[in-house]
Amino acid sequence: MKFSTLAAAAALLAGTCPAQAANIDFWYGNTGAVETAIKAQCDAFNAAQSEHKITCIGQGSYEILMQKAIASYRAKNAPVLLQVLDAGTLDMMLSDAVVPVQDELPDVKWGSYIAGARAYYETSKGKLFAQPYNASTLLFYTNKTELEKAGIAKTPETWEDVIDAARKLKAAGSTCPFVTNGEPWIVFEQFSARHGLPIASKHNGYDGLDAEYVFNTTLAAKHMVNLAEWRSEGLVRLAADTKSGNLNTAFTSGECAMLESSSGSYTTYTKAFEGKYELSVGMAPMYKGHERHNTFVGGASLYIMKGHGKEEVEGAKAFLDFVRRPEQQMSFAAATGYVPVTNDVLDAIGKSGESNSPKYATAAIGIVSMSEPATPDTRGIRLGAYIQFRQIWTEETQKAFAGQQTMQVAFDNAKKRGDELLRRFQQTYKGVALP
Repeated sequence: MKFSTLAAAAALLAGTCPAQAANIDFWYGNTGAVETAIKAQCDAFNAAQSEHKITCIGQGSYEILMQKAIASYRAKNAPVLLQVLDAGTLDMMLSDAVVPVQDELPDVKWGSYIAGARAYYETSKGKLFAQPYNASTLLFYTNKTELEKAGIAKTPETWEDVIDAARKLKAAGSTCPFVTNGEPWIVFEQFSARHGLPIASKHNGYDGLDAEYVFNTTLAAKHMVNLAEWRSEGLVRLAADTKSGNLNTAFTSGECAMLESSSGSYTTYTKAFEGKYELSVGMAPMYKGHERHNTFVGGASLYIMKGHGKEEVEGAKAFLDFVRRPEQQMSFAAATGYVPVTNDVLDAIGKSGESNSPKYATAAIGIVSMSEPATPDTRGIRLGAYIQFRQIWTEETQKAFAGQQTMQVAFDNAKKRGDELLRRFQQTYKGVALP
């Protein structure tokens, strides 16, 4: 939506970070190991050349970053480069606040980007609107040590296998065989993608703003019913059910033996497991009898914002060229677990002699997962106000987990409330064609 409209719906923060003269400001929303890797990349860019200087400013989270970006754009002091999470794609495309990256860099071989990363951020004509950056996808992690103690020799590949393993773990004394935070990106969006299920009509909104949600009638609804039942059986725990109340801590401490999580969590797990447990990582589980399709790209992409002079834009383009280099993608992947976004990087990893190194474990798996057979419903999600919808979906499903309503009612309510958001968004852009 236009930033002026989105601003009315968002809780804007008062402070902004005005761009500094002769600097290229880049705002990002990550913390922890990813923030460390971003800062290292910014330092490397500044050290590699003297024509431009980038100032990289963390905003604490994707959501806070979006709020500040809205305010800064309206105040005419927005950064040149902005990192935006996947769910904000349509809002950015229709905001009139950014320049399509492929327009600014027409000579880049954009076809080298893996299909799963391109599809989420490109227009109907195949033009990339933003440059994929910290790309993640959903993977399945297990504490292989604990599984073997329970007599489980093979890593589960289907949901039926996962629950069979969970029962064995419970019988062996585990209080948390499988853990999830119940976030929509994990248990709903990525589940729908790899099972080839639509989230909304019009191919998840790609074919028009008049889309309606349909997820309440698909296998995704049954899966959430199953998760609630498995939780009652003691096979699945929500993060809030665990000792720490935190998804990653519950897994890294050894309390919980299995989980689905972002490829970007890989380094967190390997560092915590070192000398204690053996980690396994693979593609997220399927239900038996269903064909596997591509998982969505997660994480975020980089936008060039309007309102800046030629010199600043040239600096932004230089930075985008820099982070696209295979060696930069390799170092970023090794430091974070995020997935490389261009096909040539796997070749570069192979030539490096470190293709079997644990630091690149998620690179090949992640690319394979995002490169499985695609359908018009697995390109991505092109729905307005989707960040707000995620909040609605979470609110309704948490009520179901708390026993206040059934999971099917939660899905039906989320569909109804989500459609209301879509109609308001559609009215805001009445007569506007999707790019």
